[in-house]
Amino acid sequence: MDKFENKVAIITGAASGIGYAITEQFIKEGGTVIGADINEASLQNLKEIFGDSFIGVKADVTKEEDHIKIVKMATEKFSKLDYALNVAGGSKPGTIIDQPEEDWRFTIDLVLNSVFLGIKHQGQQMKKQHNGVIINISSLNAHVPMYAGGAYASGKAAVEMLTKNAALELARYNIRVNAILPGLVDTPLTRKFNSKPEIKDAFMERIPMNRPASPEEIAAPSLFLLTEDASYINGTSLVVDGGWEITGYPDLSRFRK
Repeated sequence: MDKFENKVAIITGAASGIGYAITEQFIKEGGTVIGADINEASLQNLKEIFGDSFIGVKADVTKEEDHIKIVKMATEKFSKLDYALNVAGGSKPGTIIDQPEEDWRFTIDLVLNSVFLGIKHQGQQMKKQHNGVIINISSLNAHVPMYAGGAYASGKAAVEMLTKNAALELARYNIRVNAILPGLVDTPLTRKFNSKPEIKDAFMERIPMNRPASPEEIAAPSLFLLTEDASYINGTSLVVDGGWEITGYPDLSRFRK
């Protein structure tokens, strides 16, 4: 289980959900994580759990200076950056004709702009090394619209195309860039879906495997794309949704007050 021995990864959104699951598995397989998150208390908890294999950085991933700080920490301490996984995300939902502009901008900033800033500075360092792998967490909503999720779905669709463009530009430097598109995952951010039976039932009608994914089920394919087993996979999108995309999205309008 030393697949990532002597390897260093930046993981944004490391303190919970998918980011935590990726962090845990990467460390179990021998790697060291520089975990960025806005929740300082949770970062300290991860430090207590993982010890020297984890370095927490309080960061707002919508701020360019924080991405510079994260990459600088990796290079100063380890003189390299092997991998980066841009996981942090979230949204403020609302229908297009009613959504306040500030909620739209908040969501696009967190979902899309943070990934652009991550790739920019992670890629600069990896270019110097002439190697590296970047994984961006997009969403099934890159392909399937969601009622009251115009900002989120648009941002995640843009992340998918940004991933392809980054792969095109960075391949000449031996840097691969791919995207994971999760469906419904059992995380704190989706608790509003998973904790209400009537909403969960609407989702289960659409998911052939009849359950949400665990965060670990998103972490495993994310880590696969880092490995040499995926050495010829570049600029692709891996949908990890239990078959949901083939059935469409539930109508959530009846659940909004």
